[in-house]
Amino acid sequence: MKFLAGSKKALLTLASLAFLTSNNIFAKDFEPIIVIHGGTSGLGLTKEEFAKREKVMKESLKAGQSILKKGGSSVDAVIAAIKVMEDSPEFNAGKGAVFTSDGFNELDASLMDGKNLKAGAIAMARTIKNPIEAARLVMEKTPHTLIAGEGADKLAKKHGLEIVGQKYFFTEHRYKQLQEAKKVKKFY
Repeated sequence: MKFLAGSKKALLTLASLAFLTSNNIFAKDFEPIIVIHGGTSGLGLTKEEFAKREKVMKESLKAGQSILKKGGSSVDAVIAAIKVMEDSPEFNAGKGAVFTSDGFNELDASLMDGKNLKAGAIAMARTIKNPIEAARLVMEKTPHTLIAGEGADKLAKKHGLEIVGQKYFFTEHRYKQLQEAKKVKKFY
């Protein structure tokens, strides 16, 4: 029986190697693609709300895919795609960020480069228009993986990222969510 178990492993290994080295993986007509998701909070959306989100997601995909088609890096493609979503009030990122219990919009973003396994993230930022750009700064310009709060905002400003006031992030929908949560004391 041990021989059979070993041969099964060997066969599986050989099959995997054959698949990975096949012409299908290295075909000249291979085109990179980008995949996004719009979060999990959309389960109760109306058709109209879903259509708004779907439109932004398609724009996001096109932004990222156009970078890849021009030979740009995967990091550039991801940032382009995420910025479209951050600039839309339809998503809980950037412009559509939820409020904290004390009435502020705080933003997070993280990024990893699969080629070199470097990563960068920001958390609890309050003034960075596009937090994904700040995550890239952390990854490329600092020895850190995560910078939070005022430190993230200062880093972004120092490196010339677009800084906005809290009013930029305000959306009526998210403000109503905050008020409803306060009514039912839905805070941790």
